[in-house]
Amino acid sequence: MSIEATRETGSVPFPEALGVLRAAAEETRLRILALLVEGELSVSDLTDILGQSQPRISRHLKLLVEAGLVERHREGAWAFFRLAEARAGLADPLLSGLDRTAPPLSEDRARLDAVRAQRAETAQTFFARLAPKWDELRSLHICETVVEAAVLAALGDRPIGSLIDLGTGTGRILGLLAPLSGRATGLDSSHAMLSVARANLERQGLSRVDLRQGDIHAPPFARASFDLVVVHQVLHYLDDPARALRGAARLVAPGGRLLVVDFAPHELEFLRTAQAHRRLGFSADQVSGWLAEAGLATIATRDLAPRESGQLTVTLWLAQDELADATTEQPQRAVA
Repeated sequence: MSIEATRETGSVPFPEALGVLRAAAEETRLRILALLVEGELSVSDLTDILGQSQPRISRHLKLLVEAGLVERHREGAWAFFRLAEARAGLADPLLSGLDRTAPPLSEDRARLDAVRAQRAETAQTFFARLAPKWDELRSLHICETVVEAAVLAALGDRPIGSLIDLGTGTGRILGLLAPLSGRATGLDSSHAMLSVARANLERQGLSRVDLRQGDIHAPPFARASFDLVVVHQVLHYLDDPARALRGAARLVAPGGRLLVVDFAPHELEFLRTAQAHRRLGFSADQVSGWLAEAGLATIATRDLAPRESGQLTVTLWLAQDELADATTEQPQRAVA
């Protein structure tokens, strides 16, 4: 994937710039940076690709993190590394100018492709065990492509600077919205599901999406960090959905939006045991009330009616930071 060399990241003081460039001016560290252009990688990935020991790779990564070139985040017992946005103004021109068609970078890229292929195979094996349950649930409501079209319609043409998908699961919503955003992040509590999401997004060429493991009730991000927060088909799994929405609302930047997609109230009790649903849907007023308590105003709701009686209605709620200008978007309700 090409690097956005014009990315707005701010200037770097001269002494810090020297430290950054010194950190990059070593063969293994430069190879690591070139690999991280393609997306986040674990220590294990890098040892397999570069053929070096874990302690050696870890030491190089430590130096890159200290220089601010690389960011580290935990995912259970794993640690993943990605290029740091804060130093992109210095790093991007350097990495863009590298010849990736000749050794050692061409060989590193070939081994990276092999690592990704193995990761995708492992993820698909995991997901294959879950597929029957997912297929059963999908058969109970309107087609996912219709839901996704409704999501895009609800969001409209307004630019998305930064996006987070809370409870990202397989990464499907990230695959839909990440290409429309400047920065995309996915959060999920399951390392296994994040592995599936990572493989799916890489297959779509979206390898620079930031995937994090964490609790949706207490997302590990700064207040007001995202222009758009999405909670898609997550609330019905939670004991305390109101608390989750408060945590989600905390992430909404001034004038930003929060999109919730979930089921309307239903009586399919078997979903509690068959699919681990904690809640059997939510009324429009219930979710709108929770959003209001969290400081967000619901500006639109939409019901996507089922194809047959006895199936599930999918509801979309779009809320906005109450400090935003309410004259541009008036509350509306639609039924499809």
